Amino acid sequence: MKCPFCGHENTRVIDSRPAEDNNSIRRRRVCDECSKRFTTYEKVETIPLIVIKKDDNREAYDRSKIEAGVLRACHKRPISASQIKLLVDEVETEIFSKEEKEISSRVIGELVMNKLKDLEAVAYVRFASVYREFKDINTFMDELKKVLE
Repeated sequence: MKCPFCGHENTRVIDSRPAEDNNSIRRRRVCDECSKRFTTYEKVETIPLIVIKKDDNREAYDRSKIEAGVLRACHKRPISASQIKLLVDEVETEIFSKEEKEISSRVIGELVMNKLKDLEAVAYVRFASVYREFKDINTFMDELKKVLE
């Protein structure tokens, strides 16, 4: 690390500890040339996940959008807030475990639907009707038949 005072290339770390936010490391350094001390912070560099929408637009991943969709599907159903949080956590874990920089909204929707199918049938059909954009009663009935089997 280059000294900010004299520009010398050699500095030493004399103390390291977690920063207040616990998401970075605070390091105290001393310059071997001028003996001045300074502080640096080391943080993990993260690349934001990009979601590819149906119309091929791209936007940053936003957990709250998944939560909102699941909440709408579960409205007035016997599903607790902790169950919803767990479902969203599981979906998010699967998304990030793919370790990709971009993910299709289709993949996210399918993950949510698979989790909802196991959780509650009515919530699943509600989510599917919006997600799959059912055009008429026949497509709705086809999905209901799948659930009933």
